[in-house]
Amino acid sequence: MEPTITLFISLFTTLVAIINPLEAIPVYLGLVGSKPESGQREVARRACLYAMLLCFFFLLFGTLLLRVFEVPLSMVRVVGGVILTRVGFELFAPPPSGGLIPRPEAGDTNVAFVPLAMPIMFGPGAIATLISMASTIKQSAAELMHFAAASAAIVACMLTVYVSLIYAKPILAKIGHQGIDAATRIVGFFVAAMGMGLIFNGAVEFLEPYRPVATAATGG
Repeated sequence: MEPTITLFISLFTTLVAIINPLEAIPVYLGLVGSKPESGQREVARRACLYAMLLCFFFLLFGTLLLRVFEVPLSMVRVVGGVILTRVGFELFAPPPSGGLIPRPEAGDTNVAFVPLAMPIMFGPGAIATLISMASTIKQSAAELMHFAAASAAIVACMLTVYVSLIYAKPILAKIGHQGIDAATRIVGFFVAAMGMGLIFNGAVEFLEPYRPVATAATGG
C-alpha cells in the first residue's frame, strides 16, 4: 500500500477513534437540545470548523512548538501515549468525575467552541497525535505528499463528525444509549492500545542513542 494512503488511513482512524463521534452525540444533544434544528446544525458546523482549524494549526506548527520548548519527539510520543492511554481507559470505564472526558454543563452559551470543539473534539489526545504526526512527516522524503494526505485525513474526519452530529437524533434513536455506551467502550479499548504503542515506541526511540554505551558496558 502507498505510504500516503497508509498515512491517510492511520491518521483518519486515529482521530475518529479519539474524537469518537458516538461519545460526542449525547453531549451535543444535551447542549443544543433547546435550539431549533437550524440552530443545531449551525452549532455543529461551527464546532467542526473550529476543531478542524485547531487540527491544522498543530499539524503545521507542531514541530515549531517542539523546537521552542526544546522537547524531543520521543518524549512527545511517550506523553502522548500516556494521554491516549488515559483517554482510552476513561472511555472504557468512565469515572464519575468525568476526568479528561468533559460532561455538558448548564449555562454554556458559545458551546460551538467550548466545550464542543475543545476539548470534546480536539483534546489532549488529538494534540499529541498531530504533533507526533507532524514530526514524523517532517522527517520523511515525500513531505509535501504526506502533508496533503494528513490534511485530507483531518477534513475527512471532521466531515464524519459533522454528519454524525447533524444526524445525532436518528443515530441515538436507532442504537440507543446502551449501544453508544458499548461502542464507546470498544473504542476506548483500542485508543488505550494505541497509547501503549506510542509509549513503547517513544521509549525505544529515547533509549536508542544509549545502546552503544550499554553494549560497551556489558562487553557485547
